[in-house]
Amino acid sequence: MVETAAKLRGLLEPPITALGYELVHIEFVSAGKERILRLYIDAPGGIRVDDCESVSRQVSMLLDVEEPLPASYALEVSSPGLDRPLVTPQHFRRFIGSRAMIVMHRDAGDQRCFTGELLAAEKRHVVLEVDGERHQLAYHEMDSARLKPVF
Repeated sequence: MVETAAKLRGLLEPPITALGYELVHIEFVSAGKERILRLYIDAPGGIRVDDCESVSRQVSMLLDVEEPLPASYALEVSSPGLDRPLVTPQHFRRFIGSRAMIVMHRDAGDQRCFTGELLAAEKRHVVLEVDGERHQLAYHEMDSARLKPVF
């Protein structure tokens, strides 16, 4: 699936960027019998429903022509929300000082889930402070990372 996500990003990112949006994340998930291709987009002023509709129309036409996925699916375009995914080093840098939850691969060490303050985003890892202890977490060992808003 990683290869498919990279292929989809290469296909979809240029037209989404041309429309003035950032492609934050791509998910391809199963919900019962239905498969969902979910795109998270963002823009400096935030995302409204009409932004999602515009991107959905553009992407739908492209996906109909290119047919990059072998199975049928429903397309969803959404804002990243308050608990937005952190995917690229630039995402992590943008949210230094924020609270994040990072889930590591099972073979990355004893502890798998870290929730704390994002202190730094370096070339190959992030520094997360959890209960006063600093952890260097390598990007390539992460399963997922999201902001964890405090209410």
